[in-house]
Amino acid sequence: MKIKLFTLLAFVFSIAIHGQNVNVTGTVTEASTGQPLPGVNVLLKDTSRGVSTDFDGNFTFNDVPLNSVLVISYLGFVSQEVTITNNQPINIALQEDTESLNEVVVIGYGTQKKKEITGAVSVVSSETIETLKPTRIEQALQGQVAGVNIVSNSGSPGASSTISIRGISTNGDNRPLILVDGTVVEDLSVINPNDIESVNVLKDATAGIYGVRAANGVILITTKSGRKEMPLTIEYNAYGGVQETTRKLPMLNATEYALLLNEAFAANGESLPFPDVSGLGQGTDWQDQVFQNAPIFSNALTLKGGGKESTYAFGSSFLTQDGIVGGNKAKFTRLTKRLSYGLDFLENFKLNSGITWTHTVRRTLPETGIGSVLFNALNMAPTIRPNGAAENLGFEVVNPNKQIDNTYNRGLVDKINGNINLSYNFLENFTAQASYQFNYAQTTGRTFSPIVDYGIQGTVDKVFDIERNQVVESRNYFRDYTFDAFIKYENSFNDAHNLNLLLGTSVFKTTGNFTGSVGFEIPDNYVGNATIENSTGVQNIVPFESTFDSRLLSYFARLQYDYKGKYLLSAVVRRDGSSNFGPQNKFGIFPSGSIGWIASEEAFLEDSSLINFLKFRASYGILGNDRIGSFRFVSLLTGEGAYVFDDVLTFGTTPGAIANPQIKWEKQKTFDVGLDVRFWDNRFDLTVDYFKRRTEDLLVSPPVSGILGAAAPGSGSPFINAGIVENKGFEFAIGYTEELSDNFKMNLKYNLTMLDNNVISVSSSGDFIPGGAFGIGQDPPARMEAGQPIGYFRGFRTNGIFQNQAQIDNSPVLNNNTQPGDLIFVDINGDGVINDDDRTNIGDPIPDATMGLNLTFDYKNFDFGAYAFASVGNDIVRNYERNLPRTNRTVQYLNRWTGEGTSNTFPRVTTGATNNTLFSDFYVEDGSFVRLQNVQIGYSISPETAEKWGIHKLRLYVSASNLVTLTEYSGYDPTASTGEAIGGGIDYGFYPNPRTYLIGMNLKF
Repeated sequence: MKIKLFTLLAFVFSIAIHGQNVNVTGTVTEASTGQPLPGVNVLLKDTSRGVSTDFDGNFTFNDVPLNSVLVISYLGFVSQEVTITNNQPINIALQEDTESLNEVVVIGYGTQKKKEITGAVSVVSSETIETLKPTRIEQALQGQVAGVNIVSNSGSPGASSTISIRGISTNGDNRPLILVDGTVVEDLSVINPNDIESVNVLKDATAGIYGVRAANGVILITTKSGRKEMPLTIEYNAYGGVQETTRKLPMLNATEYALLLNEAFAANGESLPFPDVSGLGQGTDWQDQVFQNAPIFSNALTLKGGGKESTYAFGSSFLTQDGIVGGNKAKFTRLTKRLSYGLDFLENFKLNSGITWTHTVRRTLPETGIGSVLFNALNMAPTIRPNGAAENLGFEVVNPNKQIDNTYNRGLVDKINGNINLSYNFLENFTAQASYQFNYAQTTGRTFSPIVDYGIQGTVDKVFDIERNQVVESRNYFRDYTFDAFIKYENSFNDAHNLNLLLGTSVFKTTGNFTGSVGFEIPDNYVGNATIENSTGVQNIVPFESTFDSRLLSYFARLQYDYKGKYLLSAVVRRDGSSNFGPQNKFGIFPSGSIGWIASEEAFLEDSSLINFLKFRASYGILGNDRIGSFRFVSLLTGEGAYVFDDVLTFGTTPGAIANPQIKWEKQKTFDVGLDVRFWDNRFDLTVDYFKRRTEDLLVSPPVSGILGAAAPGSGSPFINAGIVENKGFEFAIGYTEELSDNFKMNLKYNLTMLDNNVISVSSSGDFIPGGAFGIGQDPPARMEAGQPIGYFRGFRTNGIFQNQAQIDNSPVLNNNTQPGDLIFVDINGDGVINDDDRTNIGDPIPDATMGLNLTFDYKNFDFGAYAFASVGNDIVRNYERNLPRTNRTVQYLNRWTGEGTSNTFPRVTTGATNNTLFSDFYVEDGSFVRLQNVQIGYSISPETAEKWGIHKLRLYVSASNLVTLTEYSGYDPTASTGEAIGGGIDYGFYPNPRTYLIGMNLKF
C-alpha cells in the first residue's frame, strides 16, 4: 500500500513538473572571438514562437515549458539545441559553419546560397588561410581547390606565382581574373592574407557573368568586415621564424672535380690541369657560401565592429622577409593599411566602401637563368677560394659571393585601390546598384652597377664585367577603373517559383606610362651616390611605346530561376567590346547557362537515412579573351628607324609591330557536368566534375619571314587568330567531418584533378610556335604543335651509351664527333640517318594529375593541421649545367662511362667536341612530387582563463611550411617554373621555395 501511494505521488509530481513553464534568459556569443552576436534567432522547437538576441547578444524568452528544446540559429553558424531543465541563465557559443549548404557564396554581381549554385564553385575559408600563414594568398590555394594549380616562379621573397584553373588554354595570358571586394587586382603581393575572409573560385561557365576577363576562371576575394550591432573587436596576429633551403645539390668536391677534369682533358689529348690532387681536399662548397638561414616576421592588427545602421573595419599589417640567398640583398617588406565602411542611409538605401594602401620594397638578385647567383654557385669550381676570381670558367660563370656584394637592385611599389558601392531598393522587388572600383600604382626601380672585374684582373673576360659604372632609374604609373551599374528584380510566385533577373553594364579602362633613365660615372663607385642627379651622360631608356591604353565596354543580363528549390536554372548573355580589336570585330556576344536538380528534395530521397543532400548540375558557355597588346589591329609608330638627312644619321620612329586588322576575339567553349553529395548525417561530402574546355581562334604571334621587317627594332610579328587547344579532365573532392566527443573533432579532405591537354591545331598550314631556351645557341626546346600538349619538350630520344666503335659503325649517328661513351640518339623515323626529323616528344611540363590532402583535428584546447600536395606526370628540363670544360658538375657524373660496360646512363667526359650537350631526354626528368606543405600545432587558452585576463581568445602555435618533399627530380625544387605556356617546366637554376619554421600567436579582445 505504501509503495502504491509513493508511486501515485511521484506520478502527480512529475505531471506538475512537466506542466511548469519558466522564463529563460541567456547570452549568445561567437565561439572564435567570444564577442556577443546580435540578431540570433532563439526558437521553441516545433513551434513558431521565438525571440532574437539584442545588441549585447542577450535574450529573454518567457513562458518556456520545462524539458522543451530551444533552437539557436544564425546565418553562417552551426545551429545548436538546448534542453531547458530549469530557469538558470544559459550561455551559447556558436561555431562558424563554413560547410553549411545555406552559406552565402559570392558568384558575381550578387550572392547565392551554396545549395542553389549550379556551377563549379569552390570556397577557401579564412580559417584555412590563417592555418597556412602564406606570405602571398595564392600559396593558400595550392592543394585546397581541385582544378587550381599554382606554379611558383621563384622562392625569393616577394616573388610571384602563376595560377592556372583547369589547365593551360592559350599560348598567351592564362591568368584568371582576380577581384578583391570587386576591384581588379593583378599582383597579389599587395594583399595581406590576414585581411581575407574568404576566397571563391569560379571554374566553369558561371564565370561568364564577368565577361572577357573571365575566360581563364575567376577568383573572388572577400575581405573581413564588421557586422551591424557588433561591439569593437580587436584582433592581433603575429609570427616570426626562420627560413632555410630545402635542398643542396650534391656537387663534386675539389678532389673529385680535379680528377674528372684530368680525365676530360686527357680524353682530348690535352695536358692535365691538376697533375697533383693530393692537397685539394673538399675545397669550397659554393652552395654553403650563398645559402643562409633567413628571418621572417609578420604583424597584423584588425579592428572591426558596427552600429545599428553601420559597419566598419580597419586593418594594418607589416611583413619583412629576408632571402635564403643573399639575406637582405634579397629582402621583401610589405606595409598595408585597409579601411572599409558600410552605412544604411535609409532602410532601402545602402552604402559600402573600402580603400587599401600598400607599400612594398623588394630587393632582388640575379636569378633564373645564365648568370644567376645559384647558376654560378653550381658551376663555380670548388678549387677556387671564396674570394677568388672565376678564371677559365667561360664568359658567364662568376664568383657568386662577389656577385652578391656588387648587386644593388631595389623596387618600390605604392598602390591604392578602393571601391564604393551604392544600392537602392524600390518597388518592393527591385534593386538598383552602382559601384566604382579603382587602382592606382606607382612603381619605382633603381639598379646600381659598380665597376667590377669578375675574371682575370685588367681584362674584360666576363660578360658581367663592368668598366664604367652606371645607375638605372625607372618610374612607371598604372591606373585603372571599373564602373558597374545594374538593376535586379527578385520575386517569388505561388510559393514555388523563385525568379531573379539582372540587367547591367560595365566599363573598364586601364592606362599606364613608363619613364626611365640611365646615368654613368657615379662618384667614388659608391651605391650611396647612385642617383641620376649624381651621374653624367644621362640617357633616356624608355622605348618609343611608353604608354598603353586599353578599354572594355560591356552589357550583360542574367536569369536565375528555381522551382520549389529543386529545379535550378541560370542563364547569362554578355556583349563585350574591346579596344584591342578593330571596328569590324570590336564586339562579341558570349552566352552561357547552367542547370541543376536537387534530387534530395524529391519524395523518393526526402526520408533517406543515408543521403542528406544530392545535387546534379551542368553548365555550358562561350567566353571571350582579348589579352593581347593594345591596338594591334593598326600600325603604330613604335619602331626605331634610322634616317640620313644632309649626310647626317638621324634616329627616329617607324611603324612598329606588324598590324593585322582582321584579328578578333579568342573564344573558349567550356562544358561541365557534376554532382554534389552529402551523406551519413552530413559526415561526408563529395563533389565530382567532368569538364571540357576548348579554346578556338587563339590569338597567336607566329614566326614570320624576315623580309616583312618583324625583326627590326621595335617591331614584331602580327597577331593572328589560329589554333585550337583543348583541356578535359575530372575533378574529385571528398571531405569527412566527425565529432567523436565533446573534446575531439576531426576533418579530413582530399581532392584530385586529372587533366589531359592537347593542341588540336596551330594554323591551317600546320605551323608550330617555339618557346623556352636550352644551353647556348640551341633551338628552343618547347613547342606548341598540333597533336601534342601545349609547351611539350622536343628533342632527341636516347637509348643508352655507345660502348664501342663497332656499335657506332653499325648505327646511325648525328656526325663524326660520335665516340664510344656518347649518348645513342634514336632514329625515330627509321631512315638510317640522325637529323632534325628524329627530334620528338620527350616530355610534358603539364601534370597528368594533382592532389591535395588536408587533415585537421581539435582535442580540448589543442589543434593540429597538416596539408599536403602532390603533382604526378609532369616533366622538368635540367638546364642549370653550363657544360663547359672547367665548370663543376653533380656527383651523378661519378657514374659516367669510363670504358666498355662501365655505364649505360651517363656519358663520358671530354673537352673535345661532343653531341652529348644537345637537347635530349638525358636532360629531362620526372618532376612528380609529394610535398608536406604545412604542419601546425596550436594551443588556445580556456574561455574561463580568457575571461579572467579580459580577452576573448589567445592561441599560440608553432608551424613548419614546405617541410618535406618526396621527388626523384635532382634539381632544387620541382614546383618552380617560369609559368609560361610554351617554355614552362625548364629549370634554369630556380631559387628554391624555402622551408619555414614559425612561432606565432592569435589574440582577440
